[in-house]
Amino acid sequence: MTASFKPVAVAIGDLTAHPANVRSNSPETYDPENIANLKASIAVLGLLQPLLVQKIDGKYAVLAGGRRLAALKELVADKAAKGLTAKTKVECRLVPEDCDVTTALSLAENITQAPMNAIDEFEAFARMMEVDGQTPETIAKTFGTTVAAVKGRLRYGLIHPDIRAAARAKTITLDTMKAFAEHPSQDVQREVFGSLTKDGGYLQAYTVRQALKSRGVQVSDAIGAFVRADYEARGGAIAADLLEEHSVLEDAALVETILLEKLTAAAEEARMRLGFAWADAMVHYDYAAMADYGRVYPGPIEPDETAQKRIDEITVELEKLQLEMEDEGLEDDAYNALYERVDTLEEEARDLQEAYSAEDLARSGVIASWQGGQTTLHVGLVRPEDTAKEEGGRGSSSNRTGEEAPDPGEITYPASLAEDLKTERAMALGAAMALHPEATLDLTLFKLVSDVLGAGMSATQAIKVDARKEYRSHAKMDEIDGTSLEQVAAAHDALDLSWLDEARSPADQFAAFRALKPGEKAKLVAFATASTTQSCFARDRQRDSLMHDFEIEIMPDIRAHWTPNAALFNRFKKAWLLKILGEDLGLAQEAVTLASSSKKEIVAFCDKLFAEPFATLTDAQRAAVAAWCPPMMQTAGVACDEAEPAAETPESDSEVAQAA
Repeated sequence: MTASFKPVAVAIGDLTAHPANVRSNSPETYDPENIANLKASIAVLGLLQPLLVQKIDGKYAVLAGGRRLAALKELVADKAAKGLTAKTKVECRLVPEDCDVTTALSLAENITQAPMNAIDEFEAFARMMEVDGQTPETIAKTFGTTVAAVKGRLRYGLIHPDIRAAARAKTITLDTMKAFAEHPSQDVQREVFGSLTKDGGYLQAYTVRQALKSRGVQVSDAIGAFVRADYEARGGAIAADLLEEHSVLEDAALVETILLEKLTAAAEEARMRLGFAWADAMVHYDYAAMADYGRVYPGPIEPDETAQKRIDEITVELEKLQLEMEDEGLEDDAYNALYERVDTLEEEARDLQEAYSAEDLARSGVIASWQGGQTTLHVGLVRPEDTAKEEGGRGSSSNRTGEEAPDPGEITYPASLAEDLKTERAMALGAAMALHPEATLDLTLFKLVSDVLGAGMSATQAIKVDARKEYRSHAKMDEIDGTSLEQVAAAHDALDLSWLDEARSPADQFAAFRALKPGEKAKLVAFATASTTQSCFARDRQRDSLMHDFEIEIMPDIRAHWTPNAALFNRFKKAWLLKILGEDLGLAQEAVTLASSSKKEIVAFCDKLFAEPFATLTDAQRAAVAAWCPPMMQTAGVACDEAEPAAETPESDSEVAQAA
């Protein structure tokens, strides 16, 4: 339609918006950010399509091409743009003043300027690079887009023509077509396409990607980057992509051979450094095959004077780092750097305080495998035939790696954390006692009379009935879960304290106290006794049968008075958190997904999970989350209230020890 209108060259300064332009009611269309691409294109290529104008009051009003006009005026105003001024003339088509179809003309042009088909766009970018010799950078500048966006389009424009034709015909989806770009060789693409479509059926992007994996390894893949130098040195074939990161190492067998050799070298280096008897390697760690292996663990040793001095230095630095990590405004990169430093120091301190025995070293070894995009060392393994020789032997430090074996990633609690957990458990117990006044009254009265009238042995040391409130020492009191504190506060608010008037004499206060109802007295005695609970872990029935049974009665579930939160999770190693999620809570998939996240992100996930369990959890997962707590905090757990706390540095997580 516009071809019948008279051509005319008009100065940019004489152009104005036409009131009939259908976009005139959408001024946001002409915002600078919305015309940036168009402005860049005009600056490089010029105005490719003439404007449709109509003479109004001596000015040329733009009926169709408002965005082009806005871009032109932006370029005139831009001092950095060269060659365009208000006097610069551009090509237009003149609509007669008596034409009454202006709105229809404007609408027609805007509708017919439909977005380019995605495949057309991909192919156009590829032609600009192959035929015109342009680079991703020059193409990006021409169209006012990013280099990354251009690179993505280039890949898809170079997919085999048959596959692009199938996408045009809509026999495969656009996403499926894009999946073929995982391999730069059009021959490989065509072979895979033929093999996957020969029997008919619906072709999926996932199926394509899986099939292409057997045709080589991308150089940007973790394995590709790990073996590439050796692969090229041996003359391995590489399918080059226009973009380097998408090139593919085509000889998959050679890739695996080199990978196994490098893993073997890492295992041998670890064997020599640690003194093990043998070394082995496997590309994929087979948990089923490894179930029959035993394992030995390093034991504590007495550090010499030099080692002890270094341990003391590490302890001071760890305390400093812990304070720095508590800064809520810390950026993720800074936090991760501190976390890695903490791990390094803890490992150094552990090595100064632990060692394998000569006997264990003589029969154990190390296996290197490829896991999570890096070399992983599994140390202290005992082969099945060697394990059988030791069967029934006494004093052996090895165990099966099956269910009865101690997990190398088992959580062991540093002394400072163990003491704080004892405090939190004592607070939870105090809350339970305050909420069970009758039972606690009986306990208090029983202790008073039995301690006096008994044979000189105290009924229990778990409570102090000596008119003193127990002092609560905790490294992070402001951050712990407040459930028990809130429960105790509520119990306090329910007390009848009318008798406690300091203006009265003790005798008058006592008289008022005696006048209270028995139930009110029970609440007062229970609250006072609850305030004496000492820092503790679970009771050993043989050592304190009284409190063992009493705790089970009033606090069968500590989670009614205490909830794990970020303050606790922040003091766990990342490996511990993943172990708890995957093994204790049954969230194996979430643990795998979070493995690549920062510890800070995992702590936030755990905190949210326990604060309000997700609606997507299964019944079993929900029950596990509702019941979980550190084992020694359970009411009827292991007897460790009298045991020595663990060493300040956590034990080795040898299952995930990383090679340098």
